[in-house]
Amino acid sequence: MTKITIQKATGRWVVRSGGAILGETENALELIEGDLPAVIYFPREDVAMAFLDKSEKTSHCPNKGDATYYSIVNKSSTDEDAVWSYEAPLATASEIKGHLAFLPLPSVKVEQI
Repeated sequence: MTKITIQKATGRWVVRSGGAILGETENALELIEGDLPAVIYFPREDVAMAFLDKSEKTSHCPNKGDATYYSIVNKSSTDEDAVWSYEAPLATASEIKGHLAFLPLPSVKVEQI
């Protein structure tokens, strides 16, 4: 099993897509899994869920559990399966329940501001 570290991300974080701000928070979590790049998770209440459509895609991570996916839909584009969430994460990642992470795509930017 790969070691997972979850901690509060310092500062203010924003996620943008198609020029729109989808979320902004001071309560982001940073998840580090083994040698992979850190992933920022946004609390669901700090994300404009109106831009997200739940998709059919799911995946399984042996360290975090089953993920559900969302597509980002805005005026200028649709980014399929660009957001994921662990609705019932395993105990090793329980802190990310109720949080969303975003794929680093050219049209999707997660930044510390």
